[in-house]
Amino acid sequence: MRLTALSLAAMLAASATPALADLKPGTAAPDFTAQATQGGKRFTFKLAEALKKGPVVVYFYPAAFTSGCSIEAHDFAEAMPQFTAAGATVIGISHDDIVTLDKFSTSECQSKFPVASDADRKIMKAYDATMPLLSYASRTSYVIAPDGHVAYAYSAMAPEGHISNTLKAVAALKTRR
Repeated sequence: MRLTALSLAAMLAASATPALADLKPGTAAPDFTAQATQGGKRFTFKLAEALKKGPVVVYFYPAAFTSGCSIEAHDFAEAMPQFTAAGATVIGISHDDIVTLDKFSTSECQSKFPVASDADRKIMKAYDATMPLLSYASRTSYVIAPDGHVAYAYSAMAPEGHISNTLKAVAALKTRR
């Protein structure tokens, strides 16, 4: 089946409605290791290692350099002082290749947090963060508690809400410690 621009737009519009993330709070977060980049400098990101430092915000986004994804990356970058003050790590994940993410991490993320490549889409599938009928990540944000369990999950195609909601969830975790 060949997708036309109109059918692709219809599918994107249908998937733009808010949906609940499938990994519910209390669920063990799937561990992962991925090639990542921050400020154009590549490294291996390991969720288990990051959790030793505190909660981790794992946010999935459809594609680098698209309007909503650029807005979301910019907003996360602007909020990094608040995430850092709360002891949280933030990582963005998409299917983009690492070369594209080198540029995205510098420009859109302002070198303030890493983004990881999930070219084989294994991580997004493990987190139930894929768009129906498309091979792109859904816009889904998770807060993973230091014990490795999902503390908060939110899915909505609009970038608004992801940063404020995850900040509140991280703050709630901090008060429970």
